[in-house]
Amino acid sequence: MMSTRLDLVFSKMSGDDLLITGGAGFLGYYLVQAPLAWNRENPSKPAIRVTVHDNFARGVPGWLSDLEDVALRIVTRSVLDPMPDDEPRFDWIIHAASIASPIYYRQFPIETMDANVDGLRLILDEMKDRADSENPVKGFLFFSTSEIYGDPDPAAIPTPETYRGSVSCTGPRACYDESKRYGETLCVNFAGQYGLPIGIARPFNNYGPGLRIDDGRVLPDYARNVLNGQDIVMLSDGKATRTFCYVADSVTGYYLILGGASAYPGESFNIGTDLPEIDMRDLADRVVALGREMFGYEGKIINETSADPEYLTDNPNRRCPIIDKARNLLGYEAEVDIDTGLRRALRWYEEQSER
Repeated sequence: MMSTRLDLVFSKMSGDDLLITGGAGFLGYYLVQAPLAWNRENPSKPAIRVTVHDNFARGVPGWLSDLEDVALRIVTRSVLDPMPDDEPRFDWIIHAASIASPIYYRQFPIETMDANVDGLRLILDEMKDRADSENPVKGFLFFSTSEIYGDPDPAAIPTPETYRGSVSCTGPRACYDESKRYGETLCVNFAGQYGLPIGIARPFNNYGPGLRIDDGRVLPDYARNVLNGQDIVMLSDGKATRTFCYVADSVTGYYLILGGASAYPGESFNIGTDLPEIDMRDLADRVVALGREMFGYEGKIINETSADPEYLTDNPNRRCPIIDKARNLLGYEAEVDIDTGLRRALRWYEEQSER
């Protein structure tokens, strides 16, 4: 179980207050539940108290509203608002409040930049103000993205953390890519100038439970087609390649970064899996095969052109990380193979559709 793999990190956080901004989003599904599961598995140890801050712009997801745990608090709040006076002085902070789906961040570019820059700055300023107090923040995790690499030169794939990126500052994805890049710059400089324990995660194509079926990314789109008995619609030639990391594996990596933030302040880590790198047609074929096996799916794969003329603009041709840094410094390793992960994801989507 993930909580067992993170026993050392959660033991360090035992009895402390953890804040997760944007905890109602995709990654929140496991970010929130992992420490609560550890609490249940270790009743003799002081519980990790988890607080979720989210503006719930897309509603409260069912998995979160169904959670009943004395160690969990849910607060409706925008990360652009000052911290309420009655909130605890959090020991650990995960800043995951962001719009990450291209479909939605292109609709709300200003809000996307605000969360990634202004919301982040509010948290960093508070960390700086508490740095010399009796209860400084023990660890902070900023969610960046593999999108900061843009469309890498073929010589830079697989991609290391040292690659500087090939990113448009004015294209349709720039609101997300560039605000995450600037967010990393803020983190690196606050860590260096004020000695703050800040870690940076660069996720590579996470998927699995928690990713809403209307999110607009490729796998939930395929899953929706399968569960509705429709043909799978590909809006590209299917040749772009990615590596896909099951969310339970990736969240393990994120907590390892948080727990190691004081040891590696200002450092960024690729979190994902380096194998297999598959194209979108292969992904669709795998979903079709699993759909037939699991649900008696009878559809096929068809190609269409998106009505959005900029749908594929600045879309990377390949994305594959080098994860040696996380392996060697944090002990990170992805364990769930893609077919097992896809099976779990499809089963979760089926369960959600029956709610």
